[in-house]
Amino acid sequence: MKTLANVWTWLATGANWAGENGVWHRLAEHLLLTLGCLLASCLIALPVAVTLGHLGRGGALAVNLANVGRAVPTFAVLVLLLLTPLGRHGDWPTFIALVLFAIPPLLTNAYVGMRAVDRDVVQAARGMGMSGWQLVWRVEVPLAFPLVLTGVRIAAVQLVATATLAALVGGGGLGRIITAGFNLASTPQVVAGAVIVAVFALLMEAAFEGVRRLGPSRARGRAR
Repeated sequence: MKTLANVWTWLATGANWAGENGVWHRLAEHLLLTLGCLLASCLIALPVAVTLGHLGRGGALAVNLANVGRAVPTFAVLVLLLLTPLGRHGDWPTFIALVLFAIPPLLTNAYVGMRAVDRDVVQAARGMGMSGWQLVWRVEVPLAFPLVLTGVRIAAVQLVATATLAALVGGGGLGRIITAGFNLASTPQVVAGAVIVAVFALLMEAAFEGVRRLGPSRARGRAR
């Protein structure tokens, strides 16, 4: 109970939230890193998944290769990148490691969503004279949207948690609060930092849940 009281005291202290080392500044850094990595991974994974899902070829191999990446710890990838020439380029090793970490759920869910589209609907769209790209963007992608969004949500929440690793190599983000707590032997600060990361991840989850609730009806409208 004493530890929890000390954690609450740390969170309630305004000085811990202000300045360059404060929670708000670290939260902004964490959000920027998360969104940047999420955008980059979406730009890489989603076009590949949509294309392969539409063609129905090579997708299983791509998904299996992406899933192999899940077995490799992100921290191990980060350390290996630091040993390469990229290690001399600031935050690039962290950025690349997090992007690689986010690709598997994006690729898997988007591909499965594309292949789960009712083939009768696809054939009907073809019979109406739709071209390949019209079929993709007016039929397949809207119907696959819920699963695509699920992949984006999973990747985003995982990135929020994993982006704390940036602090281990001198990067910013909420992980700096936790590492500073370890350096100061301050258990309340370590626990408070972990709580803030957990709350941030839950808020990210809630945001995507809100989008999911609005998304399917809009997607059905586009399909029609």
